[in-house]
Amino acid sequence: MFTKTPAATPAAGSAALAAPTVALASVPGDAPIAHSVGVSDDEFRAALSRLAAGVVLITARDPDAGPRGEDVGMTATAFLSVSLDPPLVMVSVRNDSRMDDLLAQQPLWAVSVLSGHQRHVAGRFAMKGRISDRLLFEDIPSVRGEASGAPLVGGALATLECRTEQRVVAGDHTLVIGRVLATTTSDDDDGPLTYFRGKYRRLD
Repeated sequence: MFTKTPAATPAAGSAALAAPTVALASVPGDAPIAHSVGVSDDEFRAALSRLAAGVVLITARDPDAGPRGEDVGMTATAFLSVSLDPPLVMVSVRNDSRMDDLLAQQPLWAVSVLSGHQRHVAGRFAMKGRISDRLLFEDIPSVRGEASGAPLVGGALATLECRTEQRVVAGDHTLVIGRVLATTTSDDDDGPLTYFRGKYRRLD
């Protein structure tokens, strides 16, 4: 059972332009730190793997994919709240990925906060060399968000529909900051899905 809490913002049909991309500030002196000066890839991954993160599914509708468009999904752990007033959230997407290319053109997207029993959803949309997104969504219960037009996964702990306000390039990823247009929350007493030390885990 979901409780709908729309924000006072334009609906999905409103005209909106993709937000401009802003370069991330460098270190003092405008001399970026070379990769060889910092830690290695393995050291970086090992340290950050000790940080438990919530798992979400980012979704958006690609209107130009085929005659009827196509839904696109991406599992993410780099998602967080940015501001309460206005309500802003942020997700990090890999540069040149399909989701990055789509969100550069499509300002409307959604977030489904996955519950502990939705590990299969996270794994499906995170695998490499995956099949088409249309097939990935085929047997996953969802409804289409009224504000974003994107799929909202059934059984999620919460959903948020967003409109991009800013894109910030940060190394090999882009930080997409979105204004929250509408939310739902679940009454189910289920814990979240988390990601810790390279594995999906339930928080009981």
